[in-house]
Amino acid sequence: MGIVIKGGKIVTAVDTYEGDIRIEEEKVVSIGTNLEKQGDEIVNAKGCIIMPGGIDTHTHFDLDVGVVTADNFTTGTKAALMGGTTTILDYACQNKGQTLKEALKGEHKKADNHCYCDYGIHMGITDWNEKVSNEIEDMIKEGVTSFKLYMAYKKTLQVEDGVIFKALKRCKEVNGLIGFHCENGDVIENLVNEAIKAGNTSPYYHAATRPALVENEAITRVLQLAELTDAPVYVVHLSTGEGFKTIMEAKKRGVKVFTETCPQYLLLDDSLYGEKNSSSFEGAKYVMSPPLRKKEDQQVLWNGIMSHEILTLGTDHCSFNFKGQKDLGINDFSKIPNGAPGVENRMALMYTYGVVEEKINLNEMVALTSTNAAKIFGLFPQKGTISVGSDADLVIWDPNYSTTITAAKQTQNVDYNSYEGFKQIGRPLHVFLRGTKVVSNGEFKIEKPAGKYLYRKTFNGR
Repeated sequence: MGIVIKGGKIVTAVDTYEGDIRIEEEKVVSIGTNLEKQGDEIVNAKGCIIMPGGIDTHTHFDLDVGVVTADNFTTGTKAALMGGTTTILDYACQNKGQTLKEALKGEHKKADNHCYCDYGIHMGITDWNEKVSNEIEDMIKEGVTSFKLYMAYKKTLQVEDGVIFKALKRCKEVNGLIGFHCENGDVIENLVNEAIKAGNTSPYYHAATRPALVENEAITRVLQLAELTDAPVYVVHLSTGEGFKTIMEAKKRGVKVFTETCPQYLLLDDSLYGEKNSSSFEGAKYVMSPPLRKKEDQQVLWNGIMSHEILTLGTDHCSFNFKGQKDLGINDFSKIPNGAPGVENRMALMYTYGVVEEKINLNEMVALTSTNAAKIFGLFPQKGTISVGSDADLVIWDPNYSTTITAAKQTQNVDYNSYEGFKQIGRPLHVFLRGTKVVSNGEFKIEKPAGKYLYRKTFNGR
């Protein structure tokens, strides 16, 4: 017995065509017509789009920053599936004095048997030494083939340029890929201290103390180090137009750089932090790093997507409740937990504000939300496409559905939604994870977590 999805429009990053899909034992086994066999389950996809399941390149579930995120791996991955994302790549992070093996063990303890969708792990490195350098190969054997270094969060996560240089050389040796949080943490610390000393404590000053220039400076620096080492780099959550221009200049020089942005930097802007002298705390909902930018930055980033220079779309989903967590910083913006939700809305936002508004076509949406991530992070063609032999991670998308995004209807375990009141066109009618129907008509269909850990291949240069 198998499952046959009939009558839909199949869309991959490179093709669009009418056809049926047959699923057996977690895999796509045939694509064509007249695929039914006796006893098969038939799924009617007439009038719908069939896409590969989404891959969110950037999540933080069950993250402890003094307070623990509102979404753990159970609630976060359920929300991902409800939105059409079938794979997440979450960030583990080494604490000071900890080995990478210990950090990975801790991440597996939180994620294993708790994930509803499939998941891979990036490894954040905060304490570089000879032992950690040697552990890079051990991580790759464990399927962790991508890493992250922070150029911000001084005294906790931030690493020095010498570490960046050494790590880039080491990862080049073993075909690992390092992602970078690009903000100048030294400058930010000074700006924050100056603001607090002057009595400027509202959420408005979160963005004011992390200006666009501190992102661009860090991008410039890391790309020069990448050029010096001839190593590939991945810029996470790009937020500024100037940063994008710097990346394009580096590409012309031959630097191997891959770029991710997030829906918030395409659709939200810094006016949400309120007026300079406002007493409102609503802006705390949007305290994230990097912060929201200007509308002009949004257009540059959209242009980067449309020109296929920005390749991936993560959410940086890092949810904290507005009441009880964000309000820890009600009298000091620097104490507001950084992060916002988004994993559930990513696919619908790109369809509504990308495809429907004709900024990108369906093939480009699939590339941006799934295929490019699979290629860069060692999952293709198991994930990220619809082809014989690939995992049957499929989203049957109803393009005729419309609604308004609201926290009241979300699966994410957080008390607000960054896109409250935004229109939404289209939704996942059915979602399949390795051939199992996990979502149907807006309802969750499985009782226990079925997500698998993904052992990823090393970076292949795409």
